[in-house]
Amino acid sequence: MMVLQPEGLRAGEGPLAGGGGGEYMEQEEDWDRDLLLDPAWEKQQRKTFTAWCNSHLRKAGTQIEDIEDDFRNGLKLMLLLEVISGERLPRPDKGKMRFHKIANVNKALDFIASKGVKLVSIGAEGEAVAGEIVDGNLKMTLGMIWTIILRFAIQDISVEETSAKEGLLLWCQRKTAPYRNVNVQNFHTSWKDGLALCALIHRHRPDLIDYAKLRKDDPIGNLNTAFEVAEKYLDIPKMLDAEDIVNTPKPDEKAIMTYVSCFYHAFAGAEQAETAANRVCKVLAVNQENEKLMEEYEKLASQLLEWIRRTVPWLENRTGEPSMSAMQRKLEDFRGYRRLHKPPRVQEKCQLEINFNTLQTKLRLSNRPAFMPSEGRLVSDIASAWRGLEQAEKGYEDWLISEIQRLQRLQHLAEKFQQKASLHEAWTRGKEEMLSQRDYESASLEEVRAMLRRHDTFESDLAAHQDRVEHVAALAQELNELNYHQAAAVNSRCQAICDQWDSLGTLTQKRRDALERMEKLLETVSQLQLEFARRAAPFNNWLDGAVEDLQDVWLVHSVEETQWHGGLMLLTCHPQSLLTAHEQFKATLPEADQERAAILGIQGEIQKICQTYGLQPSPTNPYIALSPQDINSKWDMVRKLVPSRDQTLQEELARQQVNERLRRQFAVQANAVGPWIQGKVEEVGRLAAGLAGSLEEQMAGLRQQEQNIIRYKDNIDRLEGDHQLLQEGLVFDNKHTAYGMEHIRVGWEQLLTSIARTINEVENQVLTRDAKGLSQEQLNEFRAAFNHFDRVSRGPALRGVGGRPGRGGWTDARSPQKRNGMMEPDDFRACLISMGYDLGEVEFARIMTMVDPNAVGVVTFQAFIDFMTRETAETDTAEQVVASFKILAGDKNYITPEELRRELPAEQAEYCIRRMTPYKGSGAPAGALDYVAFSSALYGESDL
Repeated sequence: MMVLQPEGLRAGEGPLAGGGGGEYMEQEEDWDRDLLLDPAWEKQQRKTFTAWCNSHLRKAGTQIEDIEDDFRNGLKLMLLLEVISGERLPRPDKGKMRFHKIANVNKALDFIASKGVKLVSIGAEGEAVAGEIVDGNLKMTLGMIWTIILRFAIQDISVEETSAKEGLLLWCQRKTAPYRNVNVQNFHTSWKDGLALCALIHRHRPDLIDYAKLRKDDPIGNLNTAFEVAEKYLDIPKMLDAEDIVNTPKPDEKAIMTYVSCFYHAFAGAEQAETAANRVCKVLAVNQENEKLMEEYEKLASQLLEWIRRTVPWLENRTGEPSMSAMQRKLEDFRGYRRLHKPPRVQEKCQLEINFNTLQTKLRLSNRPAFMPSEGRLVSDIASAWRGLEQAEKGYEDWLISEIQRLQRLQHLAEKFQQKASLHEAWTRGKEEMLSQRDYESASLEEVRAMLRRHDTFESDLAAHQDRVEHVAALAQELNELNYHQAAAVNSRCQAICDQWDSLGTLTQKRRDALERMEKLLETVSQLQLEFARRAAPFNNWLDGAVEDLQDVWLVHSVEETQWHGGLMLLTCHPQSLLTAHEQFKATLPEADQERAAILGIQGEIQKICQTYGLQPSPTNPYIALSPQDINSKWDMVRKLVPSRDQTLQEELARQQVNERLRRQFAVQANAVGPWIQGKVEEVGRLAAGLAGSLEEQMAGLRQQEQNIIRYKDNIDRLEGDHQLLQEGLVFDNKHTAYGMEHIRVGWEQLLTSIARTINEVENQVLTRDAKGLSQEQLNEFRAAFNHFDRVSRGPALRGVGGRPGRGGWTDARSPQKRNGMMEPDDFRACLISMGYDLGEVEFARIMTMVDPNAVGVVTFQAFIDFMTRETAETDTAEQVVASFKILAGDKNYITPEELRRELPAEQAEYCIRRMTPYKGSGAPAGALDYVAFSSALYGESDL
């Protein structure tokens, strides 16, 4: 079986495929199912279609009673088509035979086909449509009449770029929107209570129905009221039964559409004013949205600049702290700023740039002047302030690290000074009193010579301590140069040591003079005591040095670091080398123990001689103030200090091994994160510059990349944690990676900004494509032309986009000869010439002012697209808006507030009343408004 379908509708969208046209039509099997399974729908269609046909046939003085029988001979069918089309059909056959009837029906069907309706097979194959209708097939007859209704009553309905069923539904929604209890969403259940039909009548003829008295719980009364009023005053025959509509769960959609279309044609004359009002509303809505975006930009820009203004002085403050703990608190505050305070501001800055670009795009697309922010709030001003913030931030971090390192060294030097000073003071204690004694006056010759030799030993010891005193003075000098906060106390102590040292030198010289005078008087000396003194003195010095070395402190930064200062090792070295030196020292202990035994053996020999010869031994050795007990005591101290030194060195080695593990742990992650960020930046750049699919596919790819980047944030956080552990351990260098935490942070922030900006650029291209009516092929053609000339751009490589970290940050991994997203003027000129433009200098200069209004010297892809589509774009103009207001004003040169409130939505009506200036022409009533000046201001320089 065959039916008719209007030409231009897609397959599966014909009248028998669903009823209404467009993508909202049902499938043909739905039509079959509806007729077969729901007799109520068949009844409603039969009555409605019969009434509709009679509303047209009565113009020819005839009508039908039974729709499936009265059209069987084709005569009234041809007459119906002549009435509704206004055209003459071929002369009908007058015979009553079946083939005459089929010929007449075919003439009607041929006429329908000539109006753009195609035949579509829906039933038993081999049976002709004309034969089905001649045989009285109700299903085919109803389908044919619906095709005629759809083609001549519904298909040409157009409302705001929608047509057919969608247009009719949108028209009903617009007309009934202000009415209570009315919500038109379809052509079946939305009409059951009758309020929608009454609202349509009241909207156009409020004098016919008192809508306020209607009740939602009286659907039959409402429907009958609408039917009666429409038939009596609007010449729309009654096509439906109120009881059938109310008692059917889902009234027939085609019957409702047929009846409602009669109202549309009856009220079509009022559509011009509505179209004008819609145009004004559209223009005003665009302007209001743009104003909101401008206000949001100003607010965000002010907040961001104020935050930068408050933050920079804090970062530029270089007031140091005297203690290491205070400086570490400053460093922790700075870490908190980096982790908590700055990231939201980075997002705000990125969002601000996105909002500004979106606003400018919308202004261009709506033919509005470009937005110029307040003074000091330009995007360039914000970028300049941000660069100042990052410079201050970098300087502050460098200063913090250098200050902590300086305080660390100061603390180490101060401890070393105190230790050296204490050892020297302990050594000098009692020396002045000893040198001031006059004991040689009552001493024997042996005692005097012993005193002299003991004095020689003392002078040797004094000379040996000269280097130690100089070292103490050098430490004090270095502490002063590094601005140590307790330098005054250090200087005072150092001065006391130097003064005492000068006094010791003077006293030593005086005593020598006295002893040498007494030496001539005294001749005897004990060789054994002399031998004891000769060997005990250096051994004692060795013991003192061993004790001092075993108690010395060191500072270790790295595993390879070794520093030497003035011949003395400042223990800032490899823990393993310290362990090796310590093992070497322990290897000398057996030899030292033999020397100690030999020295003690001399003392034993002296005692043996005294006992043998009955000599009265001197309680002390006349040549040295060192007793065997002193040597044993120092030796015991050395033996106790050796294991303690072993433990201390092992602990330091373990600490350095932990630091080395932290360095390697950080390096493993950084060496993975850094290249990943670089690869993502390059991948985003390729997605933005390529021709891979439609803009929606590019957007989907970018959104997927954005999600991948967001999910990667956990790796950055883990790296931050490892970096914090390194800084808490005062580890500031790492030879295992070229990626520092600062490089990672900068690369991560730039990656987030790059993906956000690229998504914004694609969104703006979508806006441009939809607003300008561009096809995907046109966009691809524009992109291919742009990329061709962008590929040979001679512009400088961008910094901070991709690549690897250097001293200045992340650098662009792309060659300067590759695409950078913009063309120089010479490249742009070559592109235009290749596309057929005949350019002189003046014309090219004019075009450059359009695509590069700020004279930056480059042409972006967005500016290129705007230029290529500007001359053919359909945009609202001031003249169109003036013409629309003139229609609303009833062809007057002014408009009243009452007319605005009647024709426009409340919000936009009040917006116009506030912004319009009073009309100054003659013959206008009080309160009249000048819509011409208002419309011109929308498209020019104004405060709107």
